[in-house]
Amino acid sequence: MAGGIEVKSPDQVLVMRRAGLVVARTLAALREAAAPGVTTGELDALAREQLARAGATSSFLNYGGGWDVPPFPAVTCISVNDEIVHGVPGSRVLADGDLVSVDFGAIVDGWHGDAAISFSVGEPRPDDQRLSDVTRRSMWRGIAAARLGGRVGDISAAVQGFVQSQRERYGIVREFTGHGIGSQMHQAPDVPNHGKRGRGALLVQGICLAVEPMLTLGGEATATLDDGWTVVTRDRTRACHWEHTMTITRHGLWVLTAEDGGEAELTALGATFGPLAD
Repeated sequence: MAGGIEVKSPDQVLVMRRAGLVVARTLAALREAAAPGVTTGELDALAREQLARAGATSSFLNYGGGWDVPPFPAVTCISVNDEIVHGVPGSRVLADGDLVSVDFGAIVDGWHGDAAISFSVGEPRPDDQRLSDVTRRSMWRGIAAARLGGRVGDISAAVQGFVQSQRERYGIVREFTGHGIGSQMHQAPDVPNHGKRGRGALLVQGICLAVEPMLTLGGEATATLDDGWTVVTRDRTRACHWEHTMTITRHGLWVLTAEDGGEAELTALGATFGPLAD
């Protein structure tokens, strides 16, 4: 531990990489399967099959809950159109033009991987495509801003700065943040999607973080539906969510939930790609 933050050994990071690959490959399968007429519950069933095939377990199933909210009942969060995060899969039928965000987590030998993607079903609306592109690119800007000796705020500022540099105005959801990850899915430190460079927790070798911007076509205000989980935009504009789990090694940055470890995106941004033996 460093300042209350779980720091992983190289061997532990390698196990997290295994979990990250389960996540990456499952999300790719779900994106391929999503089509008009498919239900969100059917996508969740496919994710369960992928977990079983990989010998992994779910980070999400039966997570949380409280006196007035049941534990999360699925292995995926599937959020559609004005839903931002934590959408509960079920009987909803996907339609052409829907904007879908899928968040998924897997556990391998006690270590977690967590990522999210967004995509349109069928033909995308131009504003949806642009929203997804900006959200994804802001995530990569945040990841690329991390370096040994830096601070979490460097990531936050990079996300915010990229979003606010766009010609279009997007809402940056502040109520939900990225997070540390490892032997638990949610750990210290929080990784906000807005902030100032040089602030926040120190970035050290072996720290693992989930970087996950959530943007909207309108405001940042949110509301939670009666299921106790699904978070929507208060102004009912569309929302988007992208996420990767990343770490900092002595060699550079490594994205544990990207098939290529993040090499292509990081190199294009001028960041140092530095995996352990993979």
